[in-house]
Amino acid sequence: MAALKHIFNELHYEMTRKLAEGGMGVVYEAVQLGAGNFRKVVAVKLIREEYSAIEEFQRNFIGEARLVADLIHTNIVQTYHLGQIGGQYFMVMEYVRGVNLEQFLEQHRKLGKRIPVDLAAFIVSRVARGLTYAHMKCDRDGRHLNIVHRDIGPKNVLVALEGDVKLTDFGIAKALDLMHNEEGKVIAGKDEYLSPEQATYAITDARADLFPLGIMITELLLGKNIFRSTDRAQSRRNILTMPIPQFSTLRSDVNPKLEAIIQRALQRDREKRYQSAHDMLTDIEIYLYSDGYGPTNEKLGVYIKDLFGVRDPIIPSLSSRPPPCDLR
Repeated sequence: MAALKHIFNELHYEMTRKLAEGGMGVVYEAVQLGAGNFRKVVAVKLIREEYSAIEEFQRNFIGEARLVADLIHTNIVQTYHLGQIGGQYFMVMEYVRGVNLEQFLEQHRKLGKRIPVDLAAFIVSRVARGLTYAHMKCDRDGRHLNIVHRDIGPKNVLVALEGDVKLTDFGIAKALDLMHNEEGKVIAGKDEYLSPEQATYAITDARADLFPLGIMITELLLGKNIFRSTDRAQSRRNILTMPIPQFSTLRSDVNPKLEAIIQRALQRDREKRYQSAHDMLTDIEIYLYSDGYGPTNEKLGVYIKDLFGVRDPIIPSLSSRPPPCDLR
């Protein structure tokens, strides 16, 4: 870490602490330094040293950076820069003060609380909003990029203390000419958040991101992933064959409108599922706002600060792949 700090200091980044590690990357908190005492807190994602010499990992890391650099949207974590030091690639990313949805769920379990239905739906609507943008993205020549995130799940959704919801980690995304892709040979994604297409090694399109979005809203409502098993293969079998329950029987304040949205998102036949993130977003927003005032970023921000007991405005921040929450 000392050698790393020295190298990054020369690049005008002051490394402060390791935030998370997993997969092929390690994420650090850093302060970007500039003229006139300019200081900006950022997250630096560094490809692991043991993977940096493997061409496939390099291609994916570079591909992720190139992809996300042009995904400029309030519901997607921003990437500012791709660099290289000593043969290792790194990305400089937006630093989000808040928690990921896994931590959000865990805090509710710890306190014995249920997530309010409207806030659960609001969070998922913001992810759908980010996906709508990503799925429709074209390159500079007007070619549709055909982006599929392929790793939608609570760890990859951040909720800032101000209430902003942001999708992150496009490391295993599928996109035109950008990402190394062995679809059909390997399963990309986490077993308990796969679409049926992913679980059966089928070629995916944007609709594959909507089934796990359906899983995520049910997890926020029930406090658990109904497909998760201790055995990975069983999780995949559950995705493919487990009867989908009526969620209003599991939580009485799930009304028929929300039930219909969930059931459509969890259609195993993708032709019967939502055909776009925009369609799903539209239905959720009609559900949330058709009767008048509904949830906002500000309402979610107040809720999350109260949930974690945040009183001090100077609090620890979490990056695109945050560690266990230490807010207090």
